[in-house]
This record gives sequence, C-alpha cells and structure tokens, in this order.
Amino acid sequence: MEPVTSQSSSDRISVQSSSDRISVELSARRTGMSFQRTRLSADRTLMSVIRTALSLISFGFTIYQVFEKLRDAGALTHAAAPRNFGITLVALGIVMLIVGIIYHVQFMLGLRRERDNMREGGLIHGESAYPTSFTLITAVILLVIGLVAIFSMVFQAGPFG
Repeated sequence: MEPVTSQSSSDRISVQSSSDRISVELSARRTGMSFQRTRLSADRTLMSVIRTALSLISFGFTIYQVFEKLRDAGALTHAAAPRNFGITLVALGIVMLIVGIIYHVQFMLGLRRERDNMREGGLIHGESAYPTSFTLITAVILLVIGLVAIFSMVFQAGPFG
C-alpha cells in the first residue's frame, strides 16, 4: 500500500499504514541486534588474541624456567640461547596482546559512534547499553601479568624470578 501524501506550499505530510510502521520497527530492531552481534564478534576476536598471547607467554616462560633450573642444577653451562628464546616468546605475546587491545578499543569506539549516530537519526532504538567488556578487562590483566613476568625474567627480580 502506498503512503498517502498531502502537499502544501511549505511542507509535505506523509501518513504511513500500520504495516509500514511495523516494517520500520522490525528493521530498527534488526539493526540494533546487528550492533550487539558485531560487538560480541569483536569480543570473540579479542578472545582469540588472548588465547594466542597466553600460549606464547606461558610457553616462553616455561622454556625460560626449565633452562634456568637446568643451569642452576649444573646440568648446563650456557643456557643463554634458550633463555633468550623464552624471553622473545614472552615479548611476542605481550606485543600481540597490546596490538589486540588497541585494535579492540578503536573498533569498539567506532562502533559506539556509529550506533550513537544511528540512534540520533532515529534509525535504531539503542535502548540497551553497551556493557563493559570483560574480555577487555581480562586482556589488560593478562598484559600486566605478562609485563611482570618479562620484567622478572630480564632483571632476575620480582615474583617470578
């Protein structure tokens, strides 16, 4: 059914049928839900970065500790190469985590801006708030642990030294 329009000299008035209003409402809800799906997808991407960085950090720390203990026990005289490899893996995990966190924050800020623009334009309702990302909080905590670990490894001090 076509909208009924009436035109005056200064403005145009449009009256939509109830099925048109329902269609617009459903479209706005689908668009709002797509923002939630995109946000959750960004969280899943950050989770995969966390998983990989955690593997690198823990594997690097384990290699470092094994060769450090072998050197302390007198089984090895030179353990510099494996130690450096362990430190490099931990550093790579930390760098990967930093890049992942920066990308996630930039993406989420852009997504929030786009959502606010669409809400102001009346294209979506935007009633549900974006909650704090526990994935991001976990990533930052892992970053702090990784930084403490590499500090401990390089300077032979701290809780892991």
